[in-house]
Amino acid sequence: MILIFDLDDTLYDEASFVDGGLAALARHGEAEWGWDAAASLAFLRTVLSREGRGKVFDRWLEAHGRWSRGRVAECVRVYRHHRPSLSLFPAARDVLDRYGRVAPLYLVTDGHKIVQRNKVDALALWPRFRRVFITHRFGVAAAKPATLCFERIREAEGCDWTDMVYVGDNPAKDFVGLTPLGVLTIRVLTGAHAGAVAKPGYEAAVTIDDLRALPDALTSRFALAGRAGALA
Repeated sequence: MILIFDLDDTLYDEASFVDGGLAALARHGEAEWGWDAAASLAFLRTVLSREGRGKVFDRWLEAHGRWSRGRVAECVRVYRHHRPSLSLFPAARDVLDRYGRVAPLYLVTDGHKIVQRNKVDALALWPRFRRVFITHRFGVAAAKPATLCFERIREAEGCDWTDMVYVGDNPAKDFVGLTPLGVLTIRVLTGAHAGAVAKPGYEAAVTIDDLRALPDALTSRFALAGRAGALA
């Protein structure tokens, strides 16, 4: 069994990264432009909750009469380059501890290269995985649902697709490229996509509430899951 994980909202709560980025931006606004950091953070959180991420920086700058493309780009840089303080889901820590002793572990994550690297750093994940694949390092076209990074794992391990498991949370992209190949795809109902309804053909083979249910989800294909459970 080759066990591969997504990162955001699968192993930790991505909302904590977003909020940390907004806090860093609020501090930047106070240092550079004299805007009260606490008030800025409250404003940014409110816009996020009402409108989503798309226009948060624009609304903040507009509220101060300071919008420009350059300042929006500055906000994006501050947000992306901040050093986050993140924690694994307790169930994720347990799963990585358990299966790290009995199976090769890999991480495959989409997103900006610096942002994703900072997340992996903050979560101290590098030594837990045989390799971490940040798909954008191979070009935007390598992002899920592309299977390039998974093919590299298959070649490195000399395994069949049916020996591989991918655990993710986003039915818009995580599973549609892998399930037809025979990869055991497992969706965890955690994070922002927990309530998402998958399009036909996009759902994972197995759905679980959270990673505590992963051992049971693996028993139908891999006897190794039983061995791992015995080690807990």
